[in-house]
Amino acid sequence: MTLLRPLATSLLACGLLSAACADAQAARPGTAPAARNEAAPLSPADRGDLARAFVLKWGGYLQRVYDVPVEKWAQRMVPTFVAADPANFRAALERETFEGALAQLTGTGHRLADSAVINRFARESAARALTMKGAAAVGAKTLGSTTGDLVFTAVTPCRIVDTRVAGGAIAANSSRNFVGVAVSAGTGFAFQGGSSTDCNVAAIGASAIAVNVTAVTPAGAGFATVYRSGDTRPLAASVNYTAGAIVNNSVVVGIPNPLGITDFTIYTFAQSDYVVDIVGYFSPPQATPFDCTNTSVQSFTINANSTSFFNNPTCPTGYKAVTPYCWTASSGVYSQGSGYNANTASNVTFCAWQNTTASNQTVFGGNVCCRVPGR
Repeated sequence: MTLLRPLATSLLACGLLSAACADAQAARPGTAPAARNEAAPLSPADRGDLARAFVLKWGGYLQRVYDVPVEKWAQRMVPTFVAADPANFRAALERETFEGALAQLTGTGHRLADSAVINRFARESAARALTMKGAAAVGAKTLGSTTGDLVFTAVTPCRIVDTRVAGGAIAANSSRNFVGVAVSAGTGFAFQGGSSTDCNVAAIGASAIAVNVTAVTPAGAGFATVYRSGDTRPLAASVNYTAGAIVNNSVVVGIPNPLGITDFTIYTFAQSDYVVDIVGYFSPPQATPFDCTNTSVQSFTINANSTSFFNNPTCPTGYKAVTPYCWTASSGVYSQGSGYNANTASNVTFCAWQNTTASNQTVFGGNVCCRVPGR
């Protein structure tokens, strides 16, 4: 993206990505500048300011609790900062917990209230003395509540790992960590033998990725296991192979949330080269504009010197009335309010009127009706 490099440069200029800021980053989270809770567009300079505020507010907490170096985390977050929805970005800076702020930034803030984060930490602390590792596990589980209802997005298959090009074969009975998303468009995945592009997975807020994993001419028979970075290796095989074979398999693997230094790990029983191609990712659904329509406008007659209300035309099946509209061109006729009619079936709105004239008058009413797009 064209904004990636200016924002990264801005962060570097501020010192957020340099070792010189280590003391400031390790400090307790401060109070971020007041954020406007609105969806006004953000200029690159605005995004840079918000990104700096986010890193300064939560960098120290992230480093202490999740044991993730601030410099590396900030670098990996640049694509997310570039793509974040303006309203979500501003709201994230107003959150009281890092987990809630991260959920807000990536579009799942509605699923994780700050009170839920605080209550979970309080319950766990009351049950046992929390080490930093234990606190990180609690935070990760809390963020896990935002990973339901994920949407799969397919991407053009793109190479993200090739140990034949970079790093060399993975030794027998050992593991190696890799990055699967959130790389700079300028460097891509070349550092681990993959594409020099970002494979269209730079700023996606993913919780899991879909990959094809290939074992290339292993030294002996065995298996490989692909799993989330930082997790204990599961007793499962992602790829089974024989000596000298070239064998692949499709794997869906979770990745850390919040982002760590790496995303996934490959364990191999026998020494082998590995090739990994990403084919898609799972992330929270993007905000989608409502599908809206207007009802017909219906006319009503209000008697002289009287007050009355009229129910507006109903919405089509599957739509919800979101705004009744009430209108008249008659002088001496005044609105007395509008809204949902609690005395009738749901989704019925009304317009109330007062006619102060000595003759009958005509008023009009209708509805704006909306639904969430989908099948």
